[in-house]
Order: sequence, then structure tokens, then C-alpha cells
Amino acid sequence: MDAERRQAARRVSWAAFIGTTIEWYDFFLYGTAAALVFNKQFFPSMDPVAGSIAAFGTMTVGFLARPLGGVVFGHFGDRIGRRNTLVASLLIMGIGTALIGVLPTYDNIGLWAAVLLVLLRVAQGIGLGGELGGAVVLTMEHAPKGRRGLYGAFPMMGTPAGMLCANLVFLGTSSLLSEESFLAWGWRVPFLISLALVAVGMYLRLRIEESPDYEKLVDKREPAKLPVVVVLRDHWRAVLHTIGVIVGNSSLAYIFMVYILNYGKDEAHLSRTFLLTCVIGGAAVWLATAPIWAHLCDRVGMRAVLSWGSVVLLLGALAILPVVNTGNKPLIAVFMLVMGGVLAVTHAPQGTLTAGFFPVAIRYSGTSVAYQLASLLGGGITPLIAASIFASTGTWMSITGYLTVVSAISLAAALAVPRHPRGEEGEPVTEAAAEPAK
Repeated sequence: MDAERRQAARRVSWAAFIGTTIEWYDFFLYGTAAALVFNKQFFPSMDPVAGSIAAFGTMTVGFLARPLGGVVFGHFGDRIGRRNTLVASLLIMGIGTALIGVLPTYDNIGLWAAVLLVLLRVAQGIGLGGELGGAVVLTMEHAPKGRRGLYGAFPMMGTPAGMLCANLVFLGTSSLLSEESFLAWGWRVPFLISLALVAVGMYLRLRIEESPDYEKLVDKREPAKLPVVVVLRDHWRAVLHTIGVIVGNSSLAYIFMVYILNYGKDEAHLSRTFLLTCVIGGAAVWLATAPIWAHLCDRVGMRAVLSWGSVVLLLGALAILPVVNTGNKPLIAVFMLVMGGVLAVTHAPQGTLTAGFFPVAIRYSGTSVAYQLASLLGGGITPLIAASIFASTGTWMSITGYLTVVSAISLAAALAVPRHPRGEEGEPVTEAAAEPAK
């Protein structure tokens, strides 16, 4: 039985990794396009700064939709099972992304182009909102004893992998085409590729087993009728704690992944190709180092890894814009590689920690809602806030100040994580989560 469970755990882990990679590929395509293309194709009547703010604003809409996706998919994930719910979330994301690839621009249909863009971004947000929490829960609940930190990190690794794939495709497309061809039609190619990737993801998702912890739960009693109500009523402290832990990493990650493409080009006069290459290199380091930190969580506990990682994250928040402002390409390239590793430290444990805050009966809902709210308040609004406060103050120091504050919040939250949380065999990792739902 142990050998069968390990085999099932490996199969689920790789399916979760590939599935979340596809979802994040779709989601990050939008962020890269918002930084480089959408201000020209969907908001051409605005000046460059206002167009960038509008483009980042439509990106933020996707983050606003993610908690809704967390509620909807979390409900069905806790009511009818994890696996089938994840299949639906992947399908919604894939269709929404492919439709962006055939969307008429402002020159074709005027303001309706922006309206349709926002609606499809909402579909992306709903799909991703139900994806990550469910993938983490399903993987963690299949994990062998003592390995939940490592196995729970596989879905989290989909973030840098998706970013890596999205930027590689964007870089390849833009490098092969002239500037005019890329802006005219080349930017659509990465979005259309999503259809083939989703087909692969669907095949893998349909071959995995349901969570053993969930099957044990439904054998004993009826699932919660309204799991999200139980989450917000009885486990709101866990939701707030999750937000605190994640907000610093999420904010700095979206400066690193999205905003820096716009800021570096406009303010430091760096080329689009150079900036994309730096982000790709950082994403590769992020992906390569994530399993190391996840394994360390199983050995020494998440509190230690998150606390020390949050200290380094705070230093990264202070340094990122001053380094980019130097315009020194070798320095910037090395720094971006280091930043990828820094982000991995506090990102890899997030899924397992968040899922461990909630008991099995409401774990999909709790993990999805808590994580998506944290992502909204962190990464979702950060590029928009950064563009807005820079436009109003005219100084990069205002952005650095904002990043410093949210990084300090995450450091405080990391220090409040219980020592050596385990969460084996479906048990929650905190005392708060262990309280029975009323």
C-alpha cells in the first residue's frame, strides 16, 4: 500500500506541476502583454503613462476575480471532490486565454475591445482562483508521511515554470518578428499556443486519483454544505495569517515579473529583450531552487525557512529598483538571477502552509480563498500601485517604500508561524485549524 501511495503521489505531483504551469503560463502571458503590448493595442488614445496604468488596471481585474474563483471552485472541491474541480478550472483558463489571442483591438472595434479584454481577464482570474488551492490540496493529501513540504511545493513550482514559458515564448516571438509585425499580430501567437497546452493538461488531470484524505472524509460524514461560510466564520484568523505571510513575496514577485519590464524600459532605457532575458533567468533559478527550500521545510520546519527567507526578501525589496536604475547590465543580470532564488525561499512553502491551516472538510475552500485574497492584496494590485504612485510622486523611492512595508508585514507573519508544523495524515498544522467547525 505504501508503494502504491508513493506512486500515486508522484503521478499527482507531476500532473499538478504541469497543470499549474499551464495555468500560470496563461496568466503571465497577460502580465507580459500588459507591460509591452496592451497599452498600444487597446488604449492607444492615452499618453504612454496613462496607457500603462490602464493596461495594468485590466491585469488587476484578473486578481479581483481570483477570490471569486476560489469561492466557487473551493465549494465544489470540498463538496464533490478535488480532481474533477481542477479539470474544470484548467478548461476555463485555457478557453479564456485562447480567446484573447483572437480578440479585436481598439482600431477594429473601439472601446469594446477593452471591455472584452476585461471580461476574458475575469475568466482567467476565475480559472486560476480555483486552480492553485486545489492543486496544492490534492498534492499534499497524496504526499507520503514526512514529505508534505516537498510534495506541496510542486504546484507552487508552476509559478516560475509558467513565467519562464510565457516569457520564453514572448521573447522568441518578438525576436523573430519586426516591431511592427509583433505589435500587429505576433503577440497573439503565445495566447493561441495555450490550446495545445491545455489539451496536455486535461489528459494528465483525467488520469489521476482522488485525494485519499477526501475519500476518508466522505466515507465518514457528509461534506460541509457551505464550506466558505465555515472558513470565514471559524477560521478567519488563518485567512489573515495567510495574507500576512504571502503579501510580501507576492508584491515583490510582481515587481520582478511584470512591472520591471515597463519601468526598466521607460526609466532605465533598457531593451525589452534584455529585460525579458533577465526575468527568464531569474525564473529558472526560482524553479531550480524551490525544491531545495521545500525539502528544508520538511527537515527544520516552515517557520525557520519562512522567517530567514523573509529577512532576505526585505533586503531584495530595498535593492531592486536602485539596481535597475544603475543601467549596468551585468549588475542587473546577476541581481535578477539572485532575486529568483530569493523569491523561491518564501514562495515554495506557501501552498503547504496555507493548506495546513485548514481541516480536510474545508481545505479546498480555505486554501483557495486565503491564498487568492493574499495574491490580490499583494501581487494583484502591486503593478497598478507602483505605476500610479510613480506617476504621482515622480520618484522610485515611493515604490521602494511600499515594498518595504509589505515585506515587513510578511516577516512579522512568518515569525508567528508555529514551530515545526507537520500536518500529517490530513491533520492541520496549527492549533487554530484543529478547532472543529461549528
